[in-house]
Amino acid sequence: MKTDQQNIVLLRSGFERMQTKDDLLVLLNQAKQIIYGEETHPFRLKAISFYANPKIATDRYREFTINKKSGGIRKIHAPVNGLKTIQRCLNLILQSIFEPGKAATGFVPGRSIVTNAMVHKGMHYVYNVDLKDFFPSIDFRRVKTCLGLQPFELNDTKADGRDFLAFIIANLCCTSLDVERKSQEGLWKIETKSVLPQGAPTSPTITNIVSQKLDRKLSGLARRFGLNYSRYADDITFSSLHNVYQAGSEFIIELNRIIERQRFDVNPKKTRLQKSCYRQEVTGLLVNEKPNVHRRYIKQVRTMIHNWEKLEYVEANKVFLANYIPDKGHLIKGNPNFLNVLSGKLEFLKMVRGINDPTYVRLDQRFQLLVKKQKENQTQLIDFDNIIETLSKEGLEKAMSLFDRFKNQYNGC
Repeated sequence: MKTDQQNIVLLRSGFERMQTKDDLLVLLNQAKQIIYGEETHPFRLKAISFYANPKIATDRYREFTINKKSGGIRKIHAPVNGLKTIQRCLNLILQSIFEPGKAATGFVPGRSIVTNAMVHKGMHYVYNVDLKDFFPSIDFRRVKTCLGLQPFELNDTKADGRDFLAFIIANLCCTSLDVERKSQEGLWKIETKSVLPQGAPTSPTITNIVSQKLDRKLSGLARRFGLNYSRYADDITFSSLHNVYQAGSEFIIELNRIIERQRFDVNPKKTRLQKSCYRQEVTGLLVNEKPNVHRRYIKQVRTMIHNWEKLEYVEANKVFLANYIPDKGHLIKGNPNFLNVLSGKLEFLKMVRGINDPTYVRLDQRFQLLVKKQKENQTQLIDFDNIIETLSKEGLEKAMSLFDRFKNQYNGC
């Protein structure tokens, strides 16, 4: 979310003055008012203390899985509502204080996958490295240690030590999970550790805080070899006009050494070198000439609009569901909303290609015309005679139910 400068200054000054758990409570409530409005109910100190103690709050997270399109499953640990609200407020505070370096493009206000892709457009070579188990590779100790450093300085160097506040915040952000760790012999084994869960609002921001030294080291490595470097979460990308990415090269040896010393691990299955004579991809976008979507994406949008133009909305929605669910069913539950999906796809196209892109402009004009026409026809599509008859015979509740059913047929158009 966007936060104006006045609120950022407010949260920063409150954090600098913070000395006690009561001060932390005040700061969290200030952030809660910024997010939820002044009428929101304030946090109570016992709620903060409860969720910061994993021995007492034993059911702080709900575990579920989502299917990966490439196969397998991804475990998500979503915080319960009370903890989630605290984490959202804490995340706003952390983002107000910490500004990641230019290399970090993920989970940073004002940056996106387009920002990440722009770094690598028009290069002869694009080299992608993926970090294994990125979120759970960061444990409680690393989080607490980073909170003791600049710009947070929650440490015991001052007369009134603030390191216990780092302990509380780290406990609010971490939870015990079974995770893979590499032994000194190079073998993987399962251990139970307090780590960052994938699913908590604070986890993405904290990964950037913990990874700032990694970014500095890899940025320095890139300068040394004349490369471009960026990182979007666990997705690391280098690009250049020359090839330094051969196995066993000085660059690869130094890259692996830096990643290992920063206590991360490379996922070898997702490491790849892309040459300019083939399709080059960075965080899902093409970068051969400029950031762009795949042709398949534009074809999908054009087909959805064409079906709506040629068929009734309800029929176009049926065609959409028949094609969309097999493609995206691994990510969603229930039926997606045709209008919302199409609108979102156009917004994404605008973000990637720009508001003045001719393809986007033509598709959006057709879309807006369809929406306008649908709104104009909606009152005619609703059988008001049937609703009035139902009202007189069966009462208001039945009539409203019938009215809602008519509206839902057209998914809110």
